[in-house]
Amino acid sequence: MAKLSRLHLTDEQVQHFASQLSSILDHVSKLEQLDVSGVEPMAHALEVSNVLRDDEAAPPLSLDDALANAPQKSPPFFKVPKIIGDGSGA
Repeated sequence: MAKLSRLHLTDEQVQHFASQLSSILDHVSKLEQLDVSGVEPMAHALEVSNVLRDDEAAPPLSLDDALANAPQKSPPFFKVPKIIGDGSGA
């Protein structure tokens, strides 16, 4: 597996991981012996549902509140570093 994964392992690491892989495969073989014919397939052990709040209109932030934590500002705008060139190609 290490060769297929292109991992360079020492002989000591190979022995260590081989032991761990053997334990995992032993556990899986025990699970294969269980009768699960009456168990419905599932993606999660517990029921999963999205918990979303209702989308309700609220009063907007004031300009001062919106800009309160801005590192740089020039009301009514946030100041941000320039990321688009001036078109000169430089």
